[in-house]
Amino acid sequence: MKIIITGSLGNISKPLAKKLIEKGHSVTVIASSNERKQEIETLGAKAAIGSVENVDFLTKTFTDAEAVYCMIPRANYFDPNLDLDAFTRKIGNAYAQAIKRSGVKRVVFLSSIGAHLKEKSGIIQRYNEIEAVLNQLSDVSITFMRPTSFYYNLLAYIPAIKNQGFISANYGADELVPWVSPNDIAEAIAEELTTPLDGKKVRYVASEELNGHETAQILGAAIGKPDLKWNFISDEEVLNGLISVGMQPKIAAGLVEMYAALYSGLLGEDYYKNKPAVLGKTKLAEYAKEFAAIYNQK
Repeated sequence: MKIIITGSLGNISKPLAKKLIEKGHSVTVIASSNERKQEIETLGAKAAIGSVENVDFLTKTFTDAEAVYCMIPRANYFDPNLDLDAFTRKIGNAYAQAIKRSGVKRVVFLSSIGAHLKEKSGIIQRYNEIEAVLNQLSDVSITFMRPTSFYYNLLAYIPAIKNQGFISANYGADELVPWVSPNDIAEAIAEELTTPLDGKKVRYVASEELNGHETAQILGAAIGKPDLKWNFISDEEVLNGLISVGMQPKIAAGLVEMYAALYSGLLGEDYYKNKPAVLGKTKLAEYAKEFAAIYNQK
């Protein structure tokens, strides 16, 4: 199959490209910078250099493809001039237009847990909007891939672990967090891209469900801090902490609302009704080795 992948060689797109190439598919990876061109080609893929905000570029790249994987690039939450809603909306609309114009018939869109919510989901709310836009497209089959909480988001707690000796957040603690590995997401996306579908569907992907204390215990064992604790703190404390390190206040508020919804169960209500029968292969204990390597470098 001829398959297009957005996301350059990121945490999901790189293992996804590798899996598809190993299975004999013709893969083109979209990247915004020429700096990635050689690495993409070394993997055995073709490189398409351009912006996912450019409808004409996307349309040209998608044309004649049998399947396309679309994702929203990560934004800089510390950019005071970033309008996250406008940034996300523009890319979502660009994907929708390019899918329609190119005539591609099979799409996988990387959405998120909580995308079923129209409000009270913080920065996740934007995925509800994009799913709605893509749902309006006809004559194309789309899988809305909704991963849970990414393992690598735990890296943000390294400074706190080093400076304070514990993890503190407004979620987790005694409540379950459904964690997911990018490798397991890539595995699920590869399966969807190469499986025929008539219509549209939602698919959740998760690797392991652990509460905050269990999460801290596994990470602590990996970094030589077996007594590492996960402390629950208020929304206000988290908000003030994010703003104090330079995060844009509006985005910080959106993150706090998202995590509060995770803690209350609101964010995961649809996930628990429709969660995968089998969780991904990569458990936190395995990811903790990577976490420890990065922890010891900083």
